[in-house]
Parts: sequence; structure tokens; C-alpha cells
Amino acid sequence: MMALTCVKKIIHNGSDVAGSSCLFEIFELQPTIGPPPFKVAQTKLKRSAFENPNIYGFEDSKDSTISIEDKELEQAREVVSEILQNFGVSKEESIEIALNSPKYVKMLTDGVRELDDLSLWNSWSSKEGEGGEVVEIGTQFKKKVYHMAKKKGDKGMLPLLESVGLSLSSSMHLARYLSSQTLPNVILKVKYMKEILFSASNDRPIGKNARRMMMHLSIPIDEDLQQTLSFFEKIQARRGGIDLLDVGDVYFRYLIESFPRLLLLEVESKLMPKVEFLENIGVPKGCMRNILLLFPPIVFYNIEKDIKPRIHAFEKVDIGEKDFGRMLVKYPWILSESIQENCEEILYFFDRHKVPKVSIERAIKSWPHILGCSNTNLKLMIEQFAELGIRGKKLGQVIAKSPQLLLHKSQEFLQVVRFLEELGLDEESVGKILGRCPEIFRTSIDTVLKKKIEFLVDMGVSRKHLPRVIKKYPELFVCDIEKALRPRMKYLMESGGFSEREVVTMVCKFSPILGYSIEEVLRPKLEFLVKTMGMPVREVVEYPRFFSYSLEKKIQRRFWVLKSRNFKCSLKDMLAKNDDEFASEFILPSSLEVE
Repeated sequence: MMALTCVKKIIHNGSDVAGSSCLFEIFELQPTIGPPPFKVAQTKLKRSAFENPNIYGFEDSKDSTISIEDKELEQAREVVSEILQNFGVSKEESIEIALNSPKYVKMLTDGVRELDDLSLWNSWSSKEGEGGEVVEIGTQFKKKVYHMAKKKGDKGMLPLLESVGLSLSSSMHLARYLSSQTLPNVILKVKYMKEILFSASNDRPIGKNARRMMMHLSIPIDEDLQQTLSFFEKIQARRGGIDLLDVGDVYFRYLIESFPRLLLLEVESKLMPKVEFLENIGVPKGCMRNILLLFPPIVFYNIEKDIKPRIHAFEKVDIGEKDFGRMLVKYPWILSESIQENCEEILYFFDRHKVPKVSIERAIKSWPHILGCSNTNLKLMIEQFAELGIRGKKLGQVIAKSPQLLLHKSQEFLQVVRFLEELGLDEESVGKILGRCPEIFRTSIDTVLKKKIEFLVDMGVSRKHLPRVIKKYPELFVCDIEKALRPRMKYLMESGGFSEREVVTMVCKFSPILGYSIEEVLRPKLEFLVKTMGMPVREVVEYPRFFSYSLEKKIQRRFWVLKSRNFKCSLKDMLAKNDDEFASEFILPSSLEVE
């Protein structure tokens, strides 16, 4: 219905002619107008408004509902279509372009009408050396439109550029830039570009990543990055902001306006080899649009002179081509000169802080955005870590687990530290939590951390026990309440046979119980305890660490050893001892008795 609405608006200018035969002919001709461009119905065209203007009443019509202006506009579209065909465009594509360039068409009709109103047409045409009798093209009005269009000298570029979303003013500017290109060649390039941008989809939000990349960029930038940011600013200025990068073809106009050279690149010799190379280094085809929209200048880079040397620069931290391809999807700016230069600075920075090379490699692979961060900003976070005892190897472990934390705001990090200290944790304990679960320090206090504390308190954990619970299992802060914590507690009470008070007791004694899978840990171990070992569940209340031992490698083996020797003991006596202690108490005495 998009085409039907569009044609009704153009031809009838809002007149109430719904149901007229001409509308249904246009709808049959072109069922879809919009991205991808120049897509024409596969069915054979029966009749065209451009082939038979009489069906619209342009000649000898008795239909008074169609205004003279509408008739002129339709005739002008016919002329535009014919001109486009003269420049090598197929008939179907020329019709679609004409339908989708209303401002260009109106400019032609207004120009002709103005000359007529001022009685200057004959004077203007004679000065230009173009008489109406030169071209056999139909009515006198169409001849005038034809000469007006020819005088523009854009070779059909103006209506084409408007049809793909550009404003008329931008189209005029760009048409001069593309004067050396043939119309069919430009159409081919637009088709290929839109195929890359619109035909594939993936689950990586482009707008969200664009904001993240801009937010964490704190180094001087080169010309390519500056152009990219200018492109983002044009998108950001529209309603919907940078998220429009994920919506349809709204951004295509601004992409072409910001990077007009895109339409100078040959498809077969420039664009296709670039796409093939990116696929070969691990970039999924569906992610090509991410790279092109987040860093358009990449299409102008020479594979041998620009891209490959920049990829090889990462070999010093054991990052190969396939790894680089995955990093490129996350952070396309990694190929810019600015990021390449800053990478050297960052590697030197980490080396001075004695961060293991393997940790640096993991951090960059996981979160290449850190390469856009200045050493000054990194230093602020590293100093905060050092105050909590995180240095050298420990620092490597933190940034390998959560490199995003390096880009976190220092004041927000300190707020989390103070929050933990207010719960009763000392500085040393906070440092240990940072080393064990750094993700906690980049979460929201109000929407995440406080919610987890409220869950524990509501469950019955007293505030004096909170420090112990958190120190034993800080990962509870990054567990989902509704998907993980609550279902586990519910299972223990409803299926495990524990009372709420007993569950709270177990959590206070051994809080890692909050992190154990029901199906993989809790259920099979409880079933073995009750059904095979014949012990009551209250034994686990006394020793909840029971859930931490391997069922196959420790619990079952030791139980069968004890059973074979008719020994009975508590879960703690059975499992808390190391192998030597267990053997000394339960195996060696039996061996001596046999002797």
C-alpha cells in the first residue's frame, strides 16, 4: 500500500479520487516503493501511466477532478522517465525514480510555468539555442519540460539522488561531484550499498555501540574519525537520534552526504573485494553494515597498504586475523590511525604497570573500546585499583575479567566502594571482591546492588551477617533475582524439604549455595544424600558446604568407602578432610586390623 499512497499524493495532491482506475493501475505497476532502491514488481507490466497519459485525462479528458497542475506534474514525470532512459536507465527503474523525485519534477514544472507566466519562454529557449520543435516528445508542455531538464545538465543525477533520500539541494551539490559517472553505474553502486546495509540483520545494536564508542573516546582524532563523528552528529540531530542507525534507510541520505566518495568507488574492483576480505578475516556478512555505518572511511582503505599492516600490528599481543575480525565488529575504529597510535601507548602503559601480556590480550579482544581511552584516564582507574591492593598480576586478572571497568567513571567506582564499606566490609575485603568479581563495580547501586541486599534481608538474613555472606559469595550481586536467586531458594524450601529458617541458616554459613544450579548441583546431590546415603536433609543445614564437592569424584567415592567399612560419620567428617587425613582415619585402621 506504500506505492498506492505515494502515487495518490503525487498525482492527485490529496484529491478525493480513491477508487479511480488510474490509482489501481499504478499500484499494479509498482507495489513497493522504498528500500531496497529500484525494486520493481516481477509481474509483467500491463499498462503504464507514462505509456498512456489519456487514462489520467491529460489529453481530451472530461474528468474535471484532476487539476491542470496535476496533469502537468504527471507529464513532467513522463519526461523525466524518458530522459533517464536516454541515459541508459531501464524503463522500470526510470519510472520508479521519476515517482520518487517529486521535488525535482516540481522544480521543472515551476520553471516552465514561470517562464510562461512572464512570457519569456521563447526568449529563453532561443538564447539557449533550443527550440521546441527540435525534439518529438509529445505535448508542447512536455517539450518545454524536456528542454528545462536538459538545460540543468545533471544527466539524470538529480532525480536519482532525490529518489534515494537526498534533499534537492544536496542532490544538486552531489550531482556536480558525480559528473564523471554514468547514471547506470551510480545506480549499480547505490544498489550494492543498500544491499549491504539493508539485506542483512544482526542482534548488535549499532546506535548503542556508536554512543559507547563516542563516550569512551578521549584521544586526539584523525580526519577519518572526525568525518565519522560529523556523520553521527547529522543522525543525532534528527528525531530518534543515533538509534536511527538501526532503523530502515533513514541514515542513507546522511551517509552519502557525509561520504560522497562512496558513489565513486567501483563495485567490482573496490567494494566487493573489501567485503570479501572482511569475510575472510572473520566478519560475518550480517555484520558488514555495523562496520560500514560505524566507520565508513574503511571502504576507502587499501587492503594491502592500509588494512593488512594495521592488522599485523596486533600480532605483538598475539591477536591474529580471525581475532581481529571479531574485534572489528565490536569496534570498527580499531583501523583508524588515531586508535592504532594510541594502541602503542596503551601497551607501553600496561607494560610499565607489570600487567601480564596474556591479560592485555584478553582485555583487548574482549573490549577493544579501551584502545580509544587516553593513558590519563586509564591512570585514574589504575590508581583507584592500587589503593585496594590490585597491582601487577592481580591488575591483569581484573582487566582480563572486566576490561569495561577501565572506562568506568572514577567517581562511580568510588561510590560502589563506599557502598560496600557501609555494609561493613573493610578495605582489604573490598579489594578481594574487586579481584574476584570486578563486574560488581560497574553496576548501578540503586537498581542492582541495593536490590540484592533487599532480597537477602527480606529473606531473613540479618544485617550483621551481610558482610560474611558477601565476602563468601560476592557474585550474588551479578545474579538475577527472579531467574536465579529466588528459584533456588524456592526449590530448597519446596522440593528440598528445608524450612525458610534453615535456608537462611545455610546461606549465612555458606553463601555460595546461592549460585548453584538446581538441575546440575542441588537436585542430584540432595537425591543422593537422601535416597542413597539415607541421611536426613538437616545434615546439610549443619554442613551446607556439602554442595560444593564433586558428586562423582568425592561424595560418592568416600561414601562407598565408608559403607564398605561400616563407618558412619557426619558430612563434615566425611568431606572436610583432605585425602591423607581421610585415609588415615577411615582406611588405614581397617587395613591394620586385617593384618
